[in-house]
Amino acid sequence: MSAADHGFTRALTTIIDANVTTLVAAIIMFQFGSGPVKGFAWTLFIGVIISVFTAVLITQVLIGWWFRAFHPKKLPII
Repeated sequence: MSAADHGFTRALTTIIDANVTTLVAAIIMFQFGSGPVKGFAWTLFIGVIISVFTAVLITQVLIGWWFRAFHPKKLPII
């Protein structure tokens, strides 16, 4: 379980870094675009926020549940 926590801690920095640049691009498109560009920027912004939420919170909850439910000794690598 501690290995999973350590992995999520290290991955969080990368996830945030990768998505902040996309959010900055969406904000610039929304600020300077018009019509369909603003709609795309808004959709991109919402998609990135939901993606970060799922990548961080939902995945961590599911992995934690799996560890508590099955008490694996080794991780199955397919």
